[in-house]
Amino acid sequence: MGLVNRENANYIYASMKPRILLDDNKFNLTILRLCHQLIENHRKFENSAIIGVQQVGVHLARRIHDIITAEIGSNVDLGLLDTTFHRDDFRRSDTILTPSETQLNFQIENKRIILVDDVLYTGRTIRAALDALIDYGRPLDVELLVLVDRRLFRNLPIQAKYVGKTIDSIESEQVKVEWKEKEGTDKIWILPANEN
Repeated sequence: MGLVNRENANYIYASMKPRILLDDNKFNLTILRLCHQLIENHRKFENSAIIGVQQVGVHLARRIHDIITAEIGSNVDLGLLDTTFHRDDFRRSDTILTPSETQLNFQIENKRIILVDDVLYTGRTIRAALDALIDYGRPLDVELLVLVDRRLFRNLPIQAKYVGKTIDSIESEQVKVEWKEKEGTDKIWILPANEN
């Protein structure tokens, strides 16, 4: 079999079909596994807090918060963090960016923070989240939890401590996370370029 040239590779990529990375059952088992890892490291969460990155990390953060609260039998601090004005593409956008609401009803100073987002790709969203977080105080430490780590094509030296699923994909592909709260189903898809 001969080598795949660029023209053939483009044809192969263009003919790829959307495929499911995690179905409903595996999706929820993955979140449960992440929760157990957090409980193992944070025990009763006395000095720990979960913060979801607006907008898409919020669904995952709330799910994790609810499961952990039920498992340990006590409430865990949950916050939501907007990164809009800390994004490095903020002034480059052709559209007006509308910020989401940051909700931090607790002090983050000297707290162990679990920063939660759905997909880690270039690292730029997390960089913005770290900048936004520091506006509210100096945490003791910050751990990153993501549902999907697209480990290729990272632009910044950012790595997640807790990962639901690691994937290798080509740059033009998209990862789409569907949530029951929004789309009515829990699924993770990998889509070819220009597929919605």
